[in-house]
Amino acid sequence: MFGRRSNDQSSERRVAPQAPEPQAAAAVIEPRASTPARAPAAPSPAPQRAEPVVESQRRHSEEYYDVKTTVFNALIDTIDLTQLSKLDNIAAREEIRDIVSEIIQIKNVVMSISEQEELLEDICNDVLGYGPLEPLLARDDIADIMVNGAGTTFIEVGGKVQKTNVRFADNQQLMNICQRIVSQIGRRVDESSPICDARLPDGSRVNVIAPPLAIDGPALTIRKFKKDRLRLEQLVKFGSITPDAKTILEIIGRVRCNVLISGGTGSGKTTLLNCLTGSIDDDERIITCEDSAELQLQQPHVVRLETRPPNLEGEGEIKMRDLIKNCLRMRPERIIVGEVRGPEAFDLLQAMNTGHDGSMGTLHANSPREALSRLESMIMQGGYALPIKTIREMICGSIDIIVQASRLRDGSRKITHITEVIGMEEETITLQNLIIYEITGEDAHGKLIGHHRSTGITRPRFMERAEYYGETERLTRALVQSEIEDKHGSPLGDRNG
Repeated sequence: MFGRRSNDQSSERRVAPQAPEPQAAAAVIEPRASTPARAPAAPSPAPQRAEPVVESQRRHSEEYYDVKTTVFNALIDTIDLTQLSKLDNIAAREEIRDIVSEIIQIKNVVMSISEQEELLEDICNDVLGYGPLEPLLARDDIADIMVNGAGTTFIEVGGKVQKTNVRFADNQQLMNICQRIVSQIGRRVDESSPICDARLPDGSRVNVIAPPLAIDGPALTIRKFKKDRLRLEQLVKFGSITPDAKTILEIIGRVRCNVLISGGTGSGKTTLLNCLTGSIDDDERIITCEDSAELQLQQPHVVRLETRPPNLEGEGEIKMRDLIKNCLRMRPERIIVGEVRGPEAFDLLQAMNTGHDGSMGTLHANSPREALSRLESMIMQGGYALPIKTIREMICGSIDIIVQASRLRDGSRKITHITEVIGMEEETITLQNLIIYEITGEDAHGKLIGHHRSTGITRPRFMERAEYYGETERLTRALVQSEIEDKHGSPLGDRNG
């Protein structure tokens, strides 16, 4: 067959069981394509993935892994990975499956049809994809995958963390898969550089921390993105916000308000930022700055920038501040910062204050007021010898809206505040809430009960911007309707909570 070794290649060394060499894996173009259709005798992958307990959660015996190791090593001795890399993913999987089936027959391995099918799928995933992670990555209901060493894997589904039966052969296999992931974007993870941020081809965020910092083996965390990009309309369906509050956010995005999205870890800040950018007009030039490129903007004129870690010699690092400073020379109309973490906050505020209205960013904070305090702290980290009043005046003159996202204790995610920055009173920044979420109780199943409430503000500070863009009537109607719904006790914020 096309992917088999010729006789003069048989002396090549074997790789570790279940983990092909990183350079061979890097040659494959589509590591996560779905499994192709198979012969009628074999079950198709789609029904397997739809089962309540997926293939990745089955308990495997040591005997299974011993057989898999034997078959895998025989495959590596037989197949020509250089030639295999020239095939598309579907053809490559068929090639591997054919060779593995022959190996099973030659070695007289006794397996049931379902066990053989599972073995075939596992080995295809090891060679072409991310091994035991593949069935988890195929599920769109998983928000996070957390691997704590070779033998322990957790996932988050529906806001709740649960343990799976996914395991790796050993920490070396897990480490090889981590290397494969980070090498695809030109990064590395090893003892000399044990911490690395990366991303999968679909934009899912990846963090790896390796020994000796991770004592029990490599720790791999994947923040998965849904295959279908969310929009504000879907946040209404999920109960994260009401229809009228969604309209307010749409107008805020369109009329070029400078927006800061605040929230805790896992609260949905990046998802909300993606949704909010959907209101930006298609004729605007947008530049995004991120540590790991994960934003999924729909506009045609988008330039994506990404930071870079230092090389082995400790040189070549490109920080977020460098990206923001450079993008100011690129004629941006809007600057979108994936996450503000340090002194780059000063540069973002400067950009917002110098004609780049409509810029957006996210940061970690538990309330709108705390978000402003975090901005102050980040600016002072940069060593700027500015009085606190000057810093607050800069913040007040730059930020128009703070949108607070929260993950509640029942696992649901809500937009809890749409807050406007009003001005200064002496040395204090004044805020006014337009929409807030109030918890009123808990049902018999532990789900929190609450509703989004209008504060009665019918003419926000950005009303002039709305008038300029012809959105006055729509904004006024949304604000008034929110107040009417609240007076009637509308439970719009509770659906599918």
